[in-house]
Amino acid sequence: MRIAVTGGTGFVGAHLLDAALGAGHRVNALTRRDQPQRDGVDWILGDLQDRDALERLVDGADAVIHVAGTISAANAAAFEKGNVAGTLAMLAAATAGGVRRFVHVSSLAAREPKLSLYGGSKAKAEELVHSSGLDWAIVRPPAVYGPGDKETLELFRMAKLGLMLMPPKGRVSVIHADDLASLLLALAGPAVPSNILIEADDGKPGGWSHREFARALAGAVGTRPAILSSPGILLRAAAHIDQLWRGEKAKLTTDRAAYFSHRNWVVEPKRACPPQVWQPRIDTLQGLADTAAWYREQGWL
Repeated sequence: MRIAVTGGTGFVGAHLLDAALGAGHRVNALTRRDQPQRDGVDWILGDLQDRDALERLVDGADAVIHVAGTISAANAAAFEKGNVAGTLAMLAAATAGGVRRFVHVSSLAAREPKLSLYGGSKAKAEELVHSSGLDWAIVRPPAVYGPGDKETLELFRMAKLGLMLMPPKGRVSVIHADDLASLLLALAGPAVPSNILIEADDGKPGGWSHREFARALAGAVGTRPAILSSPGILLRAAAHIDQLWRGEKAKLTTDRAAYFSHRNWVVEPKRACPPQVWQPRIDTLQGLADTAAWYREQGWL
């Protein structure tokens, strides 16, 4: 296939491009800045507000995989621009370009739209996809980890330091970026059921308690840290401090603190991908160990 990809220069998108090229597909990939030439990839210079660029992006494509989105922002308007307006622009481009298959990367946060600005914007984007008239698939990933991820990196660093501050007691599902990439590619195929909403993870029934996942992270870096469950009020305070300290580069915003404080970010089995279409391959303990090794090689850990 020829696949049009947004977000191809980001963490998940980079894994998706590797998987697509490995499977023999060609990719049109949107980028806001010049990229090194790569066999099988046609880089399209522009962004989600550039109608001409999006027209070139979808030209000749068999499917669109819309990965790009805003996960951290200062206000509601920024989330609306990145996640709602951006999705609307891609849907319009796909429709005008005659691309029927549209794979949309959402988030489990969309299940709780009133909990965070991020989740609210993702829920609105899902509604646009639902009503688009296209042949769509929506994926709600849980926490995504793997080589290249700068979000989970913070937890690895805490584990190495010997003190892990985790969210309040609750449970979470996780997925390796390579497994997520293979799912997105599978859903772009012509024989997959239409109009399907999927919540996918590593296959661990009931997900991980925050303490279990912290221990797994610690095992990946070879430490036995103290693990503290932080009450929601402490997370919000930490978010204020992080924003004062790192400004726009803050990893823990007040919006994300609200999201992290929720007790149930476990995928729902009824929304699992049909097993004949996709199943996870990567064991999380091994995946975390491999990710830690990659971080060390890059000098990140």
